[in-house]
Amino acid sequence: MEEQIGEATIVANGLVKRFGTVTAVDGISLVVREGEFFGFLGPNGAGKSTTIKMLCGLLRPTAGAIQVANFDLARQPLEVKRQIGVLPEEANLYERLSAEEFLIFAARMYGLPLDEAQRRTTDLLELMELTDDKDKLIVDYSMGMKKKTALAAALIHRPRVLFLDEPFNGIDPVSVRAIRNVLRQLTERGTTIFFSTHVMEVAERLCTRVAIINHGRIAGEGTIPELREQMAGGGDSTLEDIFIKLVDAHTGDDTLNWL
Repeated sequence: MEEQIGEATIVANGLVKRFGTVTAVDGISLVVREGEFFGFLGPNGAGKSTTIKMLCGLLRPTAGAIQVANFDLARQPLEVKRQIGVLPEEANLYERLSAEEFLIFAARMYGLPLDEAQRRTTDLLELMELTDDKDKLIVDYSMGMKKKTALAAALIHRPRVLFLDEPFNGIDPVSVRAIRNVLRQLTERGTTIFFSTHVMEVAERLCTRVAIINHGRIAGEGTIPELREQMAGGGDSTLEDIFIKLVDAHTGDDTLNWL
């Protein structure tokens, strides 16, 4: 998408995160604008989840500054958290509640009146195809059902910024399509989505712009046509082709003698 919509809603300047002697994130700077579906891609261990946790206020950066929805995360963490929804890669839910109870609880924590919390819960349970199982305890849910419950909780207060870390893992194709449609509607209404995935086809279909991270640094950023232009001879490259080249990945073309 050539034109950007609205103002910057996520601004990261010089983000660094060290764990002892290991530097997981090494000087990342990003600007993501209102209404963008921004893909954040990288191989395992590249620093994706660490970056998302810093942007959400779940991890404190070793260095750097973050603004989300015009609030400084270091000085105004509660204001930021009121504006965002978060689906972490591994969601920890209150598993002794039913999905219906959990979603109403989440809505009430964000200050929604009870009648509105119940209405949105009903709508989200239907969207996620959980209505028939709404009274079951979450502990008895499959991984995919838990992921859908966590995503519904991240959406229920209609956040200005939505962080999704591998949101489609374990979810069936029918639900994936329904969720994709909702996410598109959210961006059309101005919600900013910061999206991490390993599935290049999904990212290529959904994202207006992407950044590719490798070894804690940004290896490439832009729309997919812009990234193609940056690659010599990359005119017809898929996002997967671009990704593999930018991270200098070994694709396993060598054969094993014993196979």
